[in-house]
Amino acid sequence: MEDRDNSQWFVAQLRPQGLVRAQTHLHRQGFETFAPDILVTTTRAGAAREARKQLFPGYIFVSFDPDISQWGVINSTRGIARLILSDPRRPQPLPRALMTGLRQHCDASGLLSPQLDLRVGDRIRVLSGPLADLVTTIETLPSAARIGVLIDLMGREVSTTLSRDQILKLN
Repeated sequence: MEDRDNSQWFVAQLRPQGLVRAQTHLHRQGFETFAPDILVTTTRAGAAREARKQLFPGYIFVSFDPDISQWGVINSTRGIARLILSDPRRPQPLPRALMTGLRQHCDASGLLSPQLDLRVGDRIRVLSGPLADLVTTIETLPSAARIGVLIDLMGREVSTTLSRDQILKLN
């Protein structure tokens, strides 16, 4: 998964249920796309099952060289609501290290691999559950499947454990 030529990565917002349609039409136009998934374990009626969910729901990464490609066509691509722009004349690329690291942690199908290299003191982001989007530090590693964190809950520090598939290690 190497970046080709001078292409950079950008973010586009999807229309509702637009991921597959956007990927299909962007690929037809010659754009490379990336929409990573995670495995989320849910329990219903006492039965646990894993489901594949988008890591960034409603968004897709698109690679192109803004100097030579017709990136303006992305906004009129089926499945795409808009290319995220801070300047309407030129899109702002994502940091190359961020995209390289994210792509390296995914398999060929775009599934984010579990992180086996976690250590006490690592900064993490919670991806799912009631603590979703919380950024905290690993306090303990009680088992191969769980991590212990300390969170600030209404002014009190509370210790809890999370499943490893619920978190993303921040570099």
